[in-house]
Amino acid sequence: MKTLSFLVCALALAGCAATPTSIVKGPTSARPMLADAGTPTEGAIYNANTFRPMFEDRRARHIGDILTINIVEKTAANKSGASTGNKSGSVNLGVPGPLQGRLGANLATSSGTKYADGDTQTASNAFTGTIGVTVSEVLTNGNLIVVGEKQVAMDKGVEFIRFSGMVNPDSIQPGNIVQSTLVADARVEYRTNSQIDRAEMTSMMSRFFQSLLPF
Repeated sequence: MKTLSFLVCALALAGCAATPTSIVKGPTSARPMLADAGTPTEGAIYNANTFRPMFEDRRARHIGDILTINIVEKTAANKSGASTGNKSGSVNLGVPGPLQGRLGANLATSSGTKYADGDTQTASNAFTGTIGVTVSEVLTNGNLIVVGEKQVAMDKGVEFIRFSGMVNPDSIQPGNIVQSTLVADARVEYRTNSQIDRAEMTSMMSRFFQSLLPF
């Protein structure tokens, strides 16, 4: 009985601590590549592979460089539709002479159908914040592929903020800041692994143990 209880608790805790799935694929950070010093040249100190001008701007452009993404995502969508219909019909039937006294001269029936249908849907979301990302790849046209992840542990849960996308170097502001709205193929997500509330967990375990009691 004690062994079974321990296994149940271990499985429950493992479920709470599981890392949530992600829409950001691949590694979420990149280290700078080792510079190739090249073949040493006697009497020369300049090397094109390691040279970086002293007075150049510090704009991110190499693998491993850091950017700050200013996340300002707001979306809204509205959809509405309506349809109506109207259908009617009537039938008149003359009654033969012998039956006119009982049924009247004519028999008439009519029918009508009307319907109306409407649908309205509204969706909106807002996501703001900042996250540091690193350049993971430099494309042939100079665009930068960036990825990043931030984890925040609060109480017994962990919050995950992940980001990936393609940055045009021309959109990088002073301080290596980029607006998320200017990032192509952006994937922004906020997830948490605290899927089971403590009260719900207690209730589930209580019902399980009570089901095993002989009375």
